[in-house]
Amino acid sequence: MPLRKSSASESPQQLGLAWDAPGLIAGVDEAGRGPLAGPVVAAAVILDELNPIAGLGDSKTLSEKKRERLFDEIRAKALCCCIAEASVEEIDQLNILQATMLAMRRAVEGLRLKPAKVLVDGNRLPVLKVPAEAIVKGDALVQAISAASILAKVTRDRQCLAMHETHPEYGFATHKGYPTADHLAALRAHGVSAWHRRSFAPVRQILETSAP
Repeated sequence: MPLRKSSASESPQQLGLAWDAPGLIAGVDEAGRGPLAGPVVAAAVILDELNPIAGLGDSKTLSEKKRERLFDEIRAKALCCCIAEASVEEIDQLNILQATMLAMRRAVEGLRLKPAKVLVDGNRLPVLKVPAEAIVKGDALVQAISAASILAKVTRDRQCLAMHETHPEYGFATHKGYPTADHLAALRAHGVSAWHRRSFAPVRQILETSAP
């Protein structure tokens, strides 16, 4: 479904959807492709045009407090939504791109309502049973994708906090699994945990250097 051009009264960061087109539109986004640890999370959201949500945007540009508030509002007001993931084991078996596509497909297939079309952030599409379109920077352009990006990021950040509770020595609560200098230093000092993606080069290098 084509995007309706924004008018002067619309936010330049958000384009409206042509809701007069037949069928429901689902937005899909993911969180956690780049980190060295933890699952990759995807979300699919079908918004309710009669119950709008103010302040939606690319989750990376929003404060943590605002993301948390919008997370609850999206869950309360959306027609339906689904959050899914691909595990560390699946990431290592499939590679991160294919694991991300798997998480997205699970999110779409987990929706209570079947969308007529799926709009996915980025330039790649998972294999779906419904028509789909990839939209570069869709998390800033399409509200349903923005909502999905918020659900995915908040869920992934909460997982990182849980990972931190079991393995505080790695600092997951701070760097969220990304390959920061502190994270790489912790890997060298403490070795590889069960949460780490062994197929990722920095983790693989630690394993190789520590092998007898």
